[in-house]
Amino acid sequence: MRSLIDWFLPADADPQEPAARAQCGRRAGLVGIVCNLLLFAGKLAVGILSGSVSVTGDAVNNLSDASASVVTLVGFRLAAKPADPEHPYGHARIEYLSGLAVSAMILLIGADLVKTSVQKILHPERIAVSGVLLAVLAASIAVKLLLAALNRSLGMRIGSASLKAAAADSRNDAVTTAAVLLSCAVSRLWGIRIDGYAGLLVALFILWSGIGIGKDTISPLLGEAPDEELVRAISRAVKAHPEILGIHDLMVHDYGPGRRFASVHAEIDYHMDTLEAHELIDRIEREIKRELHVDIVIHEDPIVTDDPELDACRARVMQIIGRIDPRLSVHDFRLVRGRAHANVIFDMAVPFDLAGKKNELRQTIEDGLQDAGGKTYHAVITFDVQATRPQ
Repeated sequence: MRSLIDWFLPADADPQEPAARAQCGRRAGLVGIVCNLLLFAGKLAVGILSGSVSVTGDAVNNLSDASASVVTLVGFRLAAKPADPEHPYGHARIEYLSGLAVSAMILLIGADLVKTSVQKILHPERIAVSGVLLAVLAASIAVKLLLAALNRSLGMRIGSASLKAAAADSRNDAVTTAAVLLSCAVSRLWGIRIDGYAGLLVALFILWSGIGIGKDTISPLLGEAPDEELVRAISRAVKAHPEILGIHDLMVHDYGPGRRFASVHAEIDYHMDTLEAHELIDRIEREIKRELHVDIVIHEDPIVTDDPELDACRARVMQIIGRIDPRLSVHDFRLVRGRAHANVIFDMAVPFDLAGKKNELRQTIEDGLQDAGGKTYHAVITFDVQATRPQ
């Protein structure tokens, strides 16, 4: 299997490079087309000869899989197109659309098979089960398991929703073909006519698979939360430089596999020379582009590091929010002083489940600040509700 996968995508190839991804997707699509057409022809022949609706339905399912492989192949080809004036971020999201098209085709096939199977249950017919029919079904299971393992390995390697969908579909096909094989064996051994019920089971399984694949492809199109490992990797890459004192407001936008954009605010000592800070930011952006394949824009946030009163207030706030919830974080911390009081101004990153408790959080922090000394402190907080938090 290792050498086979290397034929699709050599070990030294960059799995996020568009040309390598396109080649891998095209080869996987061609293999899927050939295998599914051969299975369709074999099952259709034995299904018609035996009069089995479940076998014929399984054959039609393989034909839909061949069509899905065509969609996958075309999807990879279109997704590899470079950016143009109408699509400045490229066409990589077409890969998600091809996965969605596969889901729609699976649902249509499943719905039609439900109708046919119900008719077979109401009007059962005798099935001529032969050794050839059983052998074709057994071979189909073996081929589908091989395709499932291949597509899953390739999908994981290049992060492809289309190939992962194809892997799930092949796995489900192996299970449904096993159910058809079981029904044929039961019919041959004991003469019990369960072909219609097996066909209905296959149809329901196909529908369930189509719904699951659809959900997996629609989610990134709607704008799902970024992968946590990618968020951690970006965070580590930025904070690996000692001049970066902290980061916040990290946002990742997904325009398809290999086309991710991000932005983040990086805190730097305000004493640092502006030109040196700019050179540092540029270097970090290039490193992340090269190592993580993410186009990132880093905003420099200068912070005061030599104000004892501000440092004491910040430490006090960090202590308070640490007791409330360790997921809370603050940034853009500053102090505006008056004669009798001071405004402690900062932004607070709040997870979604605490978004409704802003007033409670503000009051708790303000009450806690009064213990810091005789001066009165007012907390002026801007709440940022966010799905990701730099690690």
